[in-house]
Amino acid sequence: MQMDLSSDTRQDLWQKANLDWPLHQFDVKNAFLHGELTEESPRAWFGRFTMAMKNNGFKQCNSDHTLFLKHRKGKEISQLQDYLATEFEMKDLGGLKYFLGIEVARSQQGIFLSQRKYVLDLLTDTGMLNCKPADTPIIQNHHLGEYSDQVPTNKERYQRLVGRLIYLSHTRPDIAYAVSVVSQFMHSPSEDHMNIVLRILRYLKSAPGKRLMFSKHGHLNIDGYSDADWAGNVTDRKSTSGYFTFVGGNLVTWRSKKQNVVALSSAEAKFRGMTKRICELLWLRKLLTELGYKPTSIMNLFCDNKAAIAIAQNPVQHDRTKHVEVDRHFIKQKLEAIVFQFPFVKSEDQLADILTKAISSKAFHNSLDQLGIGDIYAPT
Repeated sequence: MQMDLSSDTRQDLWQKANLDWPLHQFDVKNAFLHGELTEESPRAWFGRFTMAMKNNGFKQCNSDHTLFLKHRKGKEISQLQDYLATEFEMKDLGGLKYFLGIEVARSQQGIFLSQRKYVLDLLTDTGMLNCKPADTPIIQNHHLGEYSDQVPTNKERYQRLVGRLIYLSHTRPDIAYAVSVVSQFMHSPSEDHMNIVLRILRYLKSAPGKRLMFSKHGHLNIDGYSDADWAGNVTDRKSTSGYFTFVGGNLVTWRSKKQNVVALSSAEAKFRGMTKRICELLWLRKLLTELGYKPTSIMNLFCDNKAAIAIAQNPVQHDRTKHVEVDRHFIKQKLEAIVFQFPFVKSEDQLADILTKAISSKAFHNSLDQLGIGDIYAPT
């Protein structure tokens, strides 16, 4: 079992890039055979590992329990390696280059994450390696839903493919919306649903090497973009929320998800999305504080709906906002504490738009350029 001892998720890779910290990887051989484990499971192994890290002076991060911290200058990597060698059978894999299907590359520009090999293996396994590429992962106005006359498809194959696409979306925010859509039909997929899955594969064929880049931008600001497509689901008329968050100018988290309740207006749909995004921003702020880099600037959450911003900022209760009153008071409290603000952004500059609906090819690729999502293998 491989264990990345510094738990290098997207959330703290920005720090490695900004401060030129090393990325090191160790392999624990036969992890489940180490220690006094009452059961052979990942939870039991992680409990044993946690105890070893704490005994060596590391503190388990409250914001992310898989992250262990020790604030000390010196050759800590060598010391940690020597200590863990007394607790487990360890192998030094050197600088991090490949981990659970994710490729990691480092240059003077920064740190790059991609899953190119994973994509090519997926295309090979599905017989799509020589397919005709598509320029977007999902067509506009797809009206995908559940219909009485739909033709069923192979359920096991559908679930298997969507599961692999979900894992791929860890480094591919460009397919997040499309994958969110097809994930809604796992219980009873149709041929129309499978055609969208195949469309995603054709899009991946067009650019298997798209990657995320973490680089130095000279600041540690936390910014977010929040959007929602009102009543876009044709089956139940629920809205789809989407968000991107940046730390130090680097994209670290994103999500595309159907809302749990039906919104009565576009403003309400976007306001509900904003509330969830605020929780994400506050979590990132707490994580950075534990890392020793407490943000000093106000966090920005960009929204393209003035009515939603007004609901969040207006202290007066209205009949039309009673049903979201708890969320509104939560936001108001954070605004008064000067923790964040809601700058208005034009719809054409709303980066999260690609996480809420299918858009044109031109708008889609313009958004990817603004997000800094490129292809490390593309010709220059």
